[in-house]
Amino acid sequence: MGISETYSRGRELAVSRPFLLVVVGILGLLAVDLVRRLATPDGLSGARLATLLWDGLVTGLAIGLAGVGLSMTYSILNFANFGHGDYVTSGAFAGWAVTWLFAGLGQFDLSTLLFLGSLSTRELGVSAFTTPLAVIAGLIVAAAATVVVSLVVDRLVYKPMRDEGGITLLIASIGVALALRYTIYIVFGQRTRGLTDAQSVPEVTFAGGFELGGHQVTLVVIAAALMLGVHLLLQTTKLGKAMRAMADNEDLARVTGIPTERVVRFTWIIGGGLAGAGGFLIALERGAMNFQFGWILLLLIFAAVILGGIGSIYGAMFGGVTIGIAQSISLVWIPSEFSTVAAFGVMIFVLLFKPEGIFSGVTTA
Repeated sequence: MGISETYSRGRELAVSRPFLLVVVGILGLLAVDLVRRLATPDGLSGARLATLLWDGLVTGLAIGLAGVGLSMTYSILNFANFGHGDYVTSGAFAGWAVTWLFAGLGQFDLSTLLFLGSLSTRELGVSAFTTPLAVIAGLIVAAAATVVVSLVVDRLVYKPMRDEGGITLLIASIGVALALRYTIYIVFGQRTRGLTDAQSVPEVTFAGGFELGGHQVTLVVIAAALMLGVHLLLQTTKLGKAMRAMADNEDLARVTGIPTERVVRFTWIIGGGLAGAGGFLIALERGAMNFQFGWILLLLIFAAVILGGIGSIYGAMFGGVTIGIAQSISLVWIPSEFSTVAAFGVMIFVLLFKPEGIFSGVTTA
């Protein structure tokens, strides 16, 4: 591309999208300021920047893992499932209950353990390192319980109205979200529930003050493994190929003999399982959760899915990491209360360049 052609395209862009150039200029200034802060002796330290990047990666992988199920639902069933955040909550609470029961067996009597919340996290000493079997059991039950919830909801709510269109299903999913959220509220109460004992979680501190939390590493390893598993399933199995075919063209998939109902059922199984596992891992890393836990995360999950390209599984993964890092890095300039605004700002900025998302997801009719 010659200089004159580059100039012409730049001028055309400036005329057609002047706001875009303003955004690019602001990002350039932020990059220059970040370098200046790193170069200043009393400014931002390298360890602090590394900590922010690591925290962003942890958050991003958790959001991306939860977002995979939402993206699968959109690409195959053609509706945005607002109940997905409460699937995350369901998994967190199911995993928490089982983890506490397993961790307390042999230490406390069964009646005390069944009265969930009567003990403190310090009394049980729950963590992935002191009670690994309890945490593994909690993770498995979190995924399995959420799969059951998603299949039951599909059978009772979504399947009878599947031919009604995306808007009808979307409105129904809002009702599902409210029903699940307040069922959890009735069963577990309003107060925030502790899951792990912070004192029993090891941390590794590197030179300069950079720290790696034990549960952060656990989340990163398990989330990355589950994402790799999704990739292998989509690319190497008959089910994965059937799912990709149905996402591309449901009518053609049905005509060619693909069992679409089976694909739908496995969509809920995989998406629900990942949502439940993601909810439990996030609660494990944070150490606590409440009944609105997943609903609050849903905005970030949607942002990740839209940023990556709604309907794209890989877009949800990449979008989650991008959102997480953007939210964390923004703390260099703004208070933590506004970090979510920064994450949405990055999403808007990317969509200005590529409205269909980074991975160009499926477009719903």
